[in-house]
Amino acid sequence: MEYEYIYPLVKFIHVVVGVTWIGLLYYFNFVQVPALKEANADGTAAGITKHVAPLALLWFRWAALATWIAGAALLGGNFASAFTLSNGYQGIGLGAWLGTIMLFNVWVLIWPNQQKILGLKPASDAEKTAARRIAFLASRTNTMLSIPMFFFMANGLTHKHLIGL
Repeated sequence: MEYEYIYPLVKFIHVVVGVTWIGLLYYFNFVQVPALKEANADGTAAGITKHVAPLALLWFRWAALATWIAGAALLGGNFASAFTLSNGYQGIGLGAWLGTIMLFNVWVLIWPNQQKILGLKPASDAEKTAARRIAFLASRTNTMLSIPMFFFMANGLTHKHLIGL
């Protein structure tokens, strides 16, 4: 009985934090990066890099983790079937794998390199240049992966055999 109340709540959380995560991903790639080029040119980038970017990155990385955890909770006992792409679980499994790769990119590639770029962690100019490239490529990769991830996740969340109904 509890499952019928918990599942919709976890699904709602998964969707809300997922929208937050991907919304910030798109913000970074389509708004902040182009705006920073102009802001650097006219000397106004400090407001973005000092105040906006660290806060947006905070929400970005924790929304990524919350999305993954809620997604894993939705899979429940089907977690292994999804991640091994068992028969009937290939779609949701592919979506889960894409989300896992994206989560890895956020925590292992984007965040540590953004800390160097934003001066939150000491780094030489050469290290900052390398960090910019790594963070940029990981972020663009996540942007591209988000499209098929949405497709597979939305498809998988509608199948009744995945949710035990």
